[in-house]
Amino acid sequence: MAHAVSGTGRAGRLGSLLWRRPGLSLAGLVLPPVAWMGLIYIAALAVLFIAAFWSVDDFTGEIVRNWTFANFQEVATSPIYQKIALRTVAMAALVTLTDAILAFPMAYFMARIAGPRLRLALITAVVLPLWSSYLARVYAWRLILAHDGVLNWALRGLGLPGAEIGYTNTAMWIVFSYIWLPFMIMPVYAALERIPANYFEASQDLGGRGMRTFLKVVLPLSMPGLVAGSIFTFSLTLGDYITPVLVGGPGSDFIGNVVYANVGVANNIPFAAAYATVPLVLMAVYLWLARRVGAFDVM
Repeated sequence: MAHAVSGTGRAGRLGSLLWRRPGLSLAGLVLPPVAWMGLIYIAALAVLFIAAFWSVDDFTGEIVRNWTFANFQEVATSPIYQKIALRTVAMAALVTLTDAILAFPMAYFMARIAGPRLRLALITAVVLPLWSSYLARVYAWRLILAHDGVLNWALRGLGLPGAEIGYTNTAMWIVFSYIWLPFMIMPVYAALERIPANYFEASQDLGGRGMRTFLKVVLPLSMPGLVAGSIFTFSLTLGDYITPVLVGGPGSDFIGNVVYANVGVANNIPFAAAYATVPLVLMAVYLWLARRVGAFDVM
């Protein structure tokens, strides 16, 4: 009984201390996730960056922990790795632009036009593909776009020539755009939903027509959603290596494929670490450019 009273007293004193000093309570809530992020995420990135300065002994295959810039020099000067990086960036930019064009009218209809029941049905339809496996969705598109797949079968049934886009960069573009589209729709929808209705009325009162209202009111206020969605689509495409393997053709390697090959096949972890820093640098540049153009000013 005495132990119970003592425990209750300590808990009471601790609760009183946290009540008098709310900063301690806030620190107690924030410190565990921050420490977890620092240990698991930031520390892992630090180890990755450090490993990029190591090398591999050509004879033994063991990692030599001597500092060298040879890996970064090879990444920067090799035409093959430059081409792969440019292909990855171009695909990521194309997928991001495609998803933005497709997502905006859909998100606008959901946020400003659709009724509550239809809006709920549309939101469910948007997020429903995310409930299935990533591999299942990619394989489904592989069956659709293959040379003897559903698309060519349907076109030939209509008397039209087959599209023959299976295992090409076009196939990768279609699959990437489909897979990451929900990650663009939902942030844009959230941004559009937060725009007060009286902004549209004020624009009309000031003589703003449909396109002018869109350019001066809707687009600037929806920019946080577009930026958030573009961060998802751009970064996810940069780091993907499964879709190029399953639906891409010869010469469709991405940065992720090179990293995977050097980790699992060539066992050249230092070079893989050096090449893996390319997407990190690209995302840092992308965020810097977004900030320079004022994309975060209305957040």
